[in-house]
Amino acid sequence: MQSLRAACRLLHAFEHTLRGWFTIRFIFPKLTPAQREQRVQSWAARMLQILGIQLQLRGAPPATGPVLLVANHISWLDILVLHATRHCRFVSKAGVRHWPVIGTLATGAGTLYIERESRRDAMRVVHHMVEGLRAAEVLAVFPEGTTSDGRQLLPFHANLIQAAISAEAQVQPVALSFTTLSTGQQSFAPCYVGDDTFVGSVWRTLSGPPIAAVAAFGQTQRAQGRNRRVWADELRSAVHQLL
Repeated sequence: MQSLRAACRLLHAFEHTLRGWFTIRFIFPKLTPAQREQRVQSWAARMLQILGIQLQLRGAPPATGPVLLVANHISWLDILVLHATRHCRFVSKAGVRHWPVIGTLATGAGTLYIERESRRDAMRVVHHMVEGLRAAEVLAVFPEGTTSDGRQLLPFHANLIQAAISAEAQVQPVALSFTTLSTGQQSFAPCYVGDDTFVGSVWRTLSGPPIAAVAAFGQTQRAQGRNRRVWADELRSAVHQLL
């Protein structure tokens, strides 16, 4: 029965993904930016429902920008979870742009792409992030640079934090976690780290016990004279406390 339920959810998720692709390709050009943002948020929230994941919100996501969200990174679900709480523009590795269907969805949601191995490209992305923040947008980054199993935080890379300093924008720490609904204990089913495969992580998530995605939003803060490295370390501490 669990496998049958998982297969049904996977089919519905695929259908929902195709509807999102159609919306971006053919409906988005007719919408205002605010209408697009609402469509993305509603689509993400519906996808979590289809996958059987309950969204639990702690604290308050930003009502308006300019704000840079800084979150830990556990799973392929993280972007869906944040989008479901509040539309934001993510910074993602450049390869995502070329993924079938997913690339179209990410680009339509306003993703900024970065070549992670290139210092020059990081400077380019920071420049575009500054432009976005000065235009009162909400941006989001995963400063660990990769996923972890959620038991501990990896060091935070500081490069992208520079955008908030240059734009004199606020930063809001966000802690993401997944719990088993029946026990309240941490769930590792959605993890996508090490030898995990995307397909394996998706199947574990859909076929296992029902889970909740918890998004805990901390207090916004400003640089107040801190350089990006010091601020990145203190933001890591803030995310750790939220966890």
